Amino acid sequence: MASPRTVTIVALSVALGLFFVFMGTIKLTPRLSRDAYNEMKRAYKSYVRALPMLKKMGVSSILLRKSIGALEVACGIVMTLVPGRPKDVANFLLLLLVLAVLFFHQLVGDPLKRYAHALVFGILLTCRLLIARQPEEQPPEKRILSINGDEQPLIHEAAPEKGKVKVS
Repeated sequence: MASPRTVTIVALSVALGLFFVFMGTIKLTPRLSRDAYNEMKRAYKSYVRALPMLKKMGVSSILLRKSIGALEVACGIVMTLVPGRPKDVANFLLLLLVLAVLFFHQLVGDPLKRYAHALVFGILLTCRLLIARQPEEQPPEKRILSINGDEQPLIHEAAPEKGKVKVS
């Protein structure tokens, strides 16, 4: 049976992966929701206007929106389907992306309700990464000493815990 840690990591990976595939797709195409797509276009235009440095570097609102959308879709697919270390890399990239989006929202002065989802999913990405990076707990091995055919636990394991009295 899978450990609760494994179940948590898998559940968070799938849920977060699907969310980012969905959000990235909305940034790339109007097929899922024309209103959401148009809202994304408007938002990214305001982000580029607020950061003239992007304009000087030749980054248009279309390029910014499509590159962020493509990265979200790619990392979301990895989070959902690919096992092992690539999930952690995708998790980290998405966390950096969420931090950038939060920065953009703050830069243009959006109210909290416009970026609350990014804040929540950033927290979930952080939790998933922290849980995944913790080592798996291994149950302690019981060492047995064999004396004259009788198996007995080693003395330090058989001794009562400090503060407790062993009554026979």
